Amino acid sequence: MKAYRRDIESLRWSSLPRRGSGPRMHAIAVLLLLLVAASPASAAPNSVSAASTAHVYLLRGVLNIFSLGLDDIAAQLRAQGIPVTVANFASWSSLADEAAVAYRSGRIKTIILVGHSSGATALPDMVAKLDRLGAPVTLAIGLDSVFRTKLSGRVGRYVNFYIANGNGEPVARTAQLQGKLENINVQNVPGVGHMSIEKNQIMQRRVISEIDAVVFGRSPRQHGAPGAVRSSTANASAVR
Repeated sequence: MKAYRRDIESLRWSSLPRRGSGPRMHAIAVLLLLLVAASPASAAPNSVSAASTAHVYLLRGVLNIFSLGLDDIAAQLRAQGIPVTVANFASWSSLADEAAVAYRSGRIKTIILVGHSSGATALPDMVAKLDRLGAPVTLAIGLDSVFRTKLSGRVGRYVNFYIANGNGEPVARTAQLQGKLENINVQNVPGVGHMSIEKNQIMQRRVISEIDAVVFGRSPRQHGAPGAVRSSTANASAVR
């Protein structure tokens, strides 16, 4: 493959056939140059750069043994080259300090937060602190916070997945919020529950898809059965 690429890259505009070489040869040479420009190897550095300058902070609930699905999400993100920190929700303030320092230094350009249970409850506080520290959050995803919370500060998008027929609570918007807030009821997702929402494969794929959309510019995909996810900011949305 490397030898093939060297042969292709040896073609430059200076080596294109002269006017007398015929339109067919000229078209072939142009096509080869276009193939080089569109090859995955040419696009890869941008993807690697986007992943390496993002950082996802995953906050577990009260006891670390009850949010182990976040470890699965972390492993899948790391496999894509995205740096990840998994910690207990009690560390949210010190993690915000660390993220702000890295953001101001330029080492992190995209801050993403994910929390389960009490970890989800801590997310609005972490968003607000990061805003005060001059490090706005690009994406925050809450997984079934069981306490009422209010969101303020700057955040590109805050998605709160909650189980309405359980103990889950929507997040309230404040006048100080600068960003988009979505409260999405996932009570109809098959197999979902407060202790399983972060382990549920449908929800894991949804979380990773939302993160990939931010980091790599991909369109987020929804997963599951039609009508399984409902948003307070929209009508019933099918998860595919």
